[in-house]
Formats: sequence, structure tokens, C-alpha cells
Amino acid sequence: MADSPNCDLKSLSPLQLFERVTEQGEKVRALKAGKAPKDEIDAAVRMLLSLKLSYKTTTGQDYQAGLPPKDLVLINNGTSKEEDEDLVDPWNVQTSNAKGVDYDKLIVRFGSSKIDTDLINRIERATGQKPHHFLRRGIFFSHRDMDQVLDAYENKKPFYLYTGRGPSSQAMHVGHLIPFMFTKWLQEVFDVPLVIQLTDDEKYLWKDMTIEKAYEYARENAKDIIACGFDVNKTFIFSDLDYLGTSAGFYKNIVKVQKHVTFNQVKGIFGFTDSDCIGKISFPAIQAAPSFSSSFPQIFNGKENIQCLIPCAIDQDPYFRMTRDVAPRIGQPKPALLHSVFFPALQGAQTKMSASDPNSSIFLTDTPKQIKTKINKHAFSGGRDTIEEHRKYGGNCDVDVSFMYLTFFLEDDDRLEQLKQAYTSGELLTGELKKVLIETMQPLVAAHQERRKQVTDEIVKQFMTPRKLAFEF
Repeated sequence: MADSPNCDLKSLSPLQLFERVTEQGEKVRALKAGKAPKDEIDAAVRMLLSLKLSYKTTTGQDYQAGLPPKDLVLINNGTSKEEDEDLVDPWNVQTSNAKGVDYDKLIVRFGSSKIDTDLINRIERATGQKPHHFLRRGIFFSHRDMDQVLDAYENKKPFYLYTGRGPSSQAMHVGHLIPFMFTKWLQEVFDVPLVIQLTDDEKYLWKDMTIEKAYEYARENAKDIIACGFDVNKTFIFSDLDYLGTSAGFYKNIVKVQKHVTFNQVKGIFGFTDSDCIGKISFPAIQAAPSFSSSFPQIFNGKENIQCLIPCAIDQDPYFRMTRDVAPRIGQPKPALLHSVFFPALQGAQTKMSASDPNSSIFLTDTPKQIKTKINKHAFSGGRDTIEEHRKYGGNCDVDVSFMYLTFFLEDDDRLEQLKQAYTSGELLTGELKKVLIETMQPLVAAHQERRKQVTDEIVKQFMTPRKLAFEF
């Protein structure tokens, strides 16, 4: 597509144009490296120049590798943010809409692809398994190159999974389980290795905590992650503070990424300022490195060409847009991604969950009584002001947090649809819907707590020891 002169470039968004220029630049480099015929190289270069001109005409900005158009990168300081624009970056998620972030707009702005019915059906055919309800309900809604991962899988070529957790507090909340629940399903249906990065270094750099506390949180969070049911023979969990000092391959990839991303680019992508410490500026390369199999020689036997698939919330995408831009220039395959929506705070999808506010979510340490109280007292309602009005006009599932939570945790599709119809029609009252959520969350959290009790320090050590997994490469 990148070299098709007949493509209507005017119909492309600035970010789509940016990705088109990036792809064409990679093609030119590949043709030159492969010593292709001169006329073929010249044609590819002409197309690249044409794309760069279209990009400048559309955005008013010169194309810079790794630096997407400024008006579409959601920068933390919000300098170009319109009032109705969602703010999404790796540290902030803000929206004024009670329904939450507009994910269709976010797909366009980030230049990713929507997970459609065709892709879901293809995943089902490839795995022979019913798609996870996170896929069926659009909770994982966007992707980059998932079709390539399926191509590889269908041709018996290996890939691996990579996801992570920033350990900012000792207690995780139920929203933190979403990527791990889905990653566990992916690992089981595709039968592939998994690496889980605990970015304790990041939290030390960004938060007001000691380095010892950040490492302690990482190990505590590892227990909650292990309690999701991961197989120790197929899963490696690592703390950056631990692993970086022991893996030459990991550090080499960090340095390679650092060399190919300029200070100007990293400021544009992440919104860093001159007052940010240099640790923050260099950190994105550390989150990028697990995307490359050579960072884990003990698992992949030193092989460098194994593609990575990253399930994560879409606020982490800026890290991997940067990674995907760098990957071809350091001889590595681009990581593929599956993006999830954000988990809403109890007080509403337009508010932010915070570990410092125990009422903003249901935590994995909550008792059944605390769960009941939180939901009854704090869960934002889509119901009407009076019972009479609710019976007449019905409730709004689009803004009701109890219903939103049920879309994540109630696995029965038919039951969920029944609740939606009953609440929308006014047959089901807000208190009754909250009761269903309470009865769903109490056993889920209690079961997690029981599994976590079985996770000893010795088990954590087994998961976090660099080693060969149950795969041959």
C-alpha cells in the first residue's frame, strides 16, 4: 500500500500519513540493503518524497522518524487539547464523557486497526476455541499486526507474549486483572511463552517512593499476577531492577533503542520537559526491550527473529509506536499489539481510579462487606431519579458503572443481555443491578484471595528466576 501512487492520500488522517511515510522509508532501506535494481529503488524513493510532501502539506510539519504529528499525540500538558478531546497517555487518562473515552476516535488518532468480526472469527478458526468474552464484547478493541501473528501461527512459526505491570502500590484492583486474564487465555489457546515485566524502576522514577519500596511492590504484585493461574513452566516474570543487571541481551537491546530515538522525538511522543529527570527520558527504551526475543536468550536460545504480541491497555501504545518505528532499524521484527479499553472508576467512566482513593475501585484485598458497601455507595448509576421515572423511561447502561463492570466480569453472554434489556426497559432497578454485581464480584475476589494465599516466596522465586521454559527454539 505504501508505494501505491493511486492511493487517495487526501483521505488519510495525519497519523495514517505518518505511518505510511514510515513504512515507505523502511521499504527504501530494505531495497537498498538488498541491492535491488536502481529503477526500483528510484521509484520507491520518489514515492517516499511524495508521501513526505503530502504529510507536510496536511500537517504543516516536516516528517521526523518516531515523532508522530504533534496535534495527534496526546501530550500530558494538554497544550493542544480541545475541550471535548480525551487525554490519553501512559500516565493520564481523562475524558469529560460519562460513557468514557471515545475509542473509535482513539483508533484514528493512534493509527491502529479495529478488531472486527472477521479478525475475531479468524482467531477462533486458528485456535479452535470460542473467542474470549473480552474479544466478543469489544473490551480488547484495537490491534496492530494481529493478522501477521495469525499468519505466523498458521504456518507453524513461533511467537511469544509480553505484558507488564507498573507496581505503584501493594494492593492491585480488579481493573489490573484485565490484561492478565486475557493474556492467560491467549497463552493457553496458542500455547506460547510469556514474559511479564514489572517496571519497578519506572515507579521509582515517577513516584515519591524509595527504590526498596518499588522493588517490594513488584514482588507483592507478582503474587497477584501468579494467582491468576499462570504456568510456571511457560511464564517468566521479571523485575527491571533485578533482571537488567543480569542479562547482557536485554541491556544491548536497550542501548540499541536508545541510539535510534532522539531527545526531540521522546519529548514529542511522551511530553517530557526539560525539568524531567534523565531516568524518565531513557525509560521508554527499557519498556521497549522485552519486545525483542534476544532480550531473553535463556528462553529463545539466542534467536532474534521471533515476533512478540503485546496485550495491553491502549494508553501504553506510545511506547510501542516508538518501538515499532525503531525495530526495523535494529534488525528486529515489529511487535504486534492488542489494545484494551480502560477499566472505569466506580464513580464513573469520566473519573480516574487512584490507589490513594480506596473507593475508586474494588481492590483485591477487599472483604465481601467492603465490596458490597463500595458498590452500593459509590458505583455511578445510569438509573433515573425516582422509581416511577425509572420504570417509565428505563436506565442507561452506557454510563452505569455496575453494568460496565459486569461486561468485564460476567462471562454469560445471555445473562448479560437479559440484564441490559431489563435495565434499559425499567424492569430492573439500579439497586437490583448493583446486587447482581455484588454477587459477581464477591466470589471472584474471594477466589483470587484464596489462590494468592498459596503463592509462597519460593513460588515467586521460581517464576522470577531466568531459565529455559517448556519450549524448544
